Amino acid sequence: MSLTSGLHRTRQQQPERVVTWFGDRQRTYGEMADRVARIAAVFTESGVKAGDRIAMLGVNSDRYLEFYLASWWAGAIASPVNTRWSAAEIVYSLNDAGTRVLLVDRAFLHLVPEIEAQTQALETILFFDDGAAPIGMPDLEYLIEHAAPAEDVGRQRDDPAVIFYTGGTTGVPKGVVLSHFNLWAAAMSRMAMSWSSPDAVGLHVAPLFHVAAAGRMIAHTLIGGAAVIVPSFRPDEVIAIIERHAVADVVLIPSMLQMLLAHPDFDPARLKSLRRITYGGSAISESVLDQALSLLPDVEFIQSYGMTEAVPPVTLNPHESHVGEGRKLGRLRSAGRAIYGVQLKIVDEQGRETAPGVAGEIVTQGPNVMLGYWGKPEETAKALRGGWLHTGDGGYLDQDGYLYVVDRLKDMIITGGENVYPAEVENAIARHEAVAANAVIGIPSDTWGEGVHAVVVLKHGAALTLAELQAHCKGLIAGYKCPKSVEFKESLPMSPVGKVLKTVLRQPHWPSAK
Repeated sequence: MSLTSGLHRTRQQQPERVVTWFGDRQRTYGEMADRVARIAAVFTESGVKAGDRIAMLGVNSDRYLEFYLASWWAGAIASPVNTRWSAAEIVYSLNDAGTRVLLVDRAFLHLVPEIEAQTQALETILFFDDGAAPIGMPDLEYLIEHAAPAEDVGRQRDDPAVIFYTGGTTGVPKGVVLSHFNLWAAAMSRMAMSWSSPDAVGLHVAPLFHVAAAGRMIAHTLIGGAAVIVPSFRPDEVIAIIERHAVADVVLIPSMLQMLLAHPDFDPARLKSLRRITYGGSAISESVLDQALSLLPDVEFIQSYGMTEAVPPVTLNPHESHVGEGRKLGRLRSAGRAIYGVQLKIVDEQGRETAPGVAGEIVTQGPNVMLGYWGKPEETAKALRGGWLHTGDGGYLDQDGYLYVVDRLKDMIITGGENVYPAEVENAIARHEAVAANAVIGIPSDTWGEGVHAVVVLKHGAALTLAELQAHCKGLIAGYKCPKSVEFKESLPMSPVGKVLKTVLRQPHWPSAK
């Protein structure tokens, strides 16, 4: 069940079949298998051994798929880097994972000096992009040309495959360790419920450092499929690519779908090849969904619910819930039902399963659940207590097993499909010399689902503007984590034990919040 198995299979059966299009470049399975074997040889010659960590810092491209596959071919663990992170966050993840090799493209060369100066285990940085490499930096494309293909190490089902870093409730990111079987099983279960034909061209537009996008890309190679990869989301480019390549399947976060529908280039006739749009990652407004269903009546819409710790999806809400009788029954508002192989239940504060319709914490169990958090046994034990992954999300199941997510028990904010933990933002804000105290919450946003909102208490006589606060935060954390808005108060509402009452802060923005 190694994740390179699809590459081996299709190279043997259909080596001339296209695996990726990126810009004007296309690669076949035969070409990619050869390149992956050579890249793995470069890794091995650089001293990489089984279980070592290899990172990629770059925008979406066909090389991203090669990074994943070559890491596994060499027996290593892939550790993709969130390109929206600050240099400090990137350094933390590289040090935490003990990363040996880093691949970097041209867009992030400016971060290399700081990364080199502050990382501890990093031994090799390789340039992986078109054009000439910077002076003094090894060019991976040159090394590929001069390397002999290596044999696939052949990792096993329970071997770690990837470390995806996710925000931490304490302000420190955690590395979620997923095995080859975790990713393989999630792909198989999803396709068993929502089949993807190898002949249906997919489009990868979401960041490939995220588990959801990476998981979909892996699924394409497992079945011998083909996909177009774009560096980032641009509505006009996505419309043109769907038309040019007859794309049938795409995954979008709700804000992307909204921007696509609103773009002047949008024309349903140009998207006639589309057969499925899967959405998830944040809340979607019913008006946007109604508009999409009206403008694209032949497209199947599916909602996906999941998390990094349990390779998405955990549940799927099928197209039947979006229209007709399913919609009349209110299933559009659900997150769907557990996919094959996954168990789901709701428990109360004592860990007892609740009755249908009674809210509690969502817990899940299945082959998609992580091995644990890298180097954090106590947090792993807490998250996986009793053999179930405790998601920190609140919800209830109806009598037919449909999941309704009613609240996040954690304070996590989902903005534009990105997870933001308030503790990270609060820690950054607290370092500003004008700030005496602060709290961060999510508030409604028509564009992003939720916006990061800061409530700040200033020191006596101090002054601070939103622009100044944003500039300060951008030096410490990723831009998407920085406050989009701020309000200044004389004090923060506190509980008798000294905890900030975020429910009080949310109330003006979310009248139904409790």
